[in-house]
Amino acid sequence: MPGDAATWLTYAGLGVFVGFTSGLLGIGGGSLIVPTLGLVFVAFGFAPQLVMPLALGTSLAAIVLATASGARAHHRHGAVRGDIVRGLAPGIVAAGLGAGAIARVAPVAFLKWFFLAFVFYVTAQILFGLKPKHERPLPGRAGLFGVGTLIGGLSGLAGVGGAMISVPFMTLWGVPFKSAIGTSAAISFVVAIAGTAGFVAAGLTVPGLPAWTVGYVYLPALVGISVTSVFVAPLGARLAHRLPVATLKKAFAVFLLALAVKLITSL
Repeated sequence: MPGDAATWLTYAGLGVFVGFTSGLLGIGGGSLIVPTLGLVFVAFGFAPQLVMPLALGTSLAAIVLATASGARAHHRHGAVRGDIVRGLAPGIVAAGLGAGAIARVAPVAFLKWFFLAFVFYVTAQILFGLKPKHERPLPGRAGLFGVGTLIGGLSGLAGVGGAMISVPFMTLWGVPFKSAIGTSAAISFVVAIAGTAGFVAAGLTVPGLPAWTVGYVYLPALVGISVTSVFVAPLGARLAHRLPVATLKKAFAVFLLALAVKLITSL
């Protein structure tokens, strides 16, 4: 089953869906990959205790190319604050590497409800436009390490790049919105690399994993999502200029929440 054509086509189709939606709405693909991938894993008969770790690890691996491309594009436009990325990176790496270990030993219920709570947070941000009200100065090295740990840990356990977490922090620090978006892309790349490494290492010795896995990364899903989403995302981005994206984002938020709830109730 893991290696047949239907399986590869399923994940390629998921990549088209994720890439187009993220390009159209400007929303990181990780928040969409995890619940849809989890539901596919359930449908394919994966062991319930493996569904969430595999969905999280594969999601992080699948967004590596996208975040790298985004960070490079923003860097060319001078929109990446290197000082912030360097300050946050040590904490992100430490927490990202630890996220896989936590996912390995944590009860399935913890991972399920943690992800659902994160989706509630994302949904609230989209629906209500939550933003910090008061600016504060950029914290020192210890403060940035702590924030990086928070971003890396929460993002790793949610299987996402973390833009919904890092952008509000930078807005709080008075970073202009365009620079916050560009810097967030670079931060998300660090999150994806560290998180992927953590989930691969944590899953290497886990018994009973499906074929075609490396740790907690499922290769057919990784390849299918990565390849197709990279090509389709620009199409969604071009269409974004012709459609009412603000309204679509709100509809997407409700859809994402419904997907997460469906996954939770399926495990």
